[in-house]
Parts: sequence; structure tokens; C-alpha cells
Amino acid sequence: MARFFGKVGFGITAETAPHSGVKKTVTTEKPYYGDVIRNARKLQEGEKVNSDIRVGNSISIVADNFANENIFAIRYVEWMGTLWIVSDVEVQRPRLLLRLGGVYHGPAPAPVSP
Repeated sequence: MARFFGKVGFGITAETAPHSGVKKTVTTEKPYYGDVIRNARKLQEGEKVNSDIRVGNSISIVADNFANENIFAIRYVEWMGTLWIVSDVEVQRPRLLLRLGGVYHGPAPAPVSP
């Protein structure tokens, strides 16, 4: 079993200004340790010129209170230099089992410059 250390992205809904009633999804990343339980990939044939790459990986992370309270906000995992969609989350206290799917193309936080 391989070790994992990477960022998990959460899409949390928050008000844009106090008492405005306007809400926006803000992406937040947090680093987590864990294990790669399953490591697999497949090509998904479609009506495109290039096939989509999907992974069938499962990553088990050691969850903290933030992850446990925001299970439904988990959007992606950074693994092997790419952001992958979290298609399924299973609670196995004190861990969360994250099943990965295709490449994530949604909003991500802007990189911080030094």
C-alpha cells in the first residue's frame, strides 16, 4: 500500500458580504496524509477525438474535524500532479475513503506567489 500526502479541495458556500443574502462557492484546500488503497486507470471511449482518462483509485485520508464536518463539500484531490474529481466519499472513522474519477476542471484557489 502506497502512502499519500496531498491537498483535498472543498467547495464551501459562503456569503459574499455580511447580510447580503448573496452566496458564492469558495474553494479551500487543506493538506492530508493517508494511503492509496487502490491504484487503477481506464480510458473512457466517447464521441471525442481523444478518450477521457479516468482513474479508479481509492485514497484513505486521516480526517480531521474540518473534513468530517464538510464531507459533502469535498470536490477534488491533488494526486500525481493532477486534480482528480472525488466521485464518492465513504466514512470509516477516523478516516475518509475518497474514490476518484476523472480529471477535475472546476474552480480551484489561485496559487499563492512567494
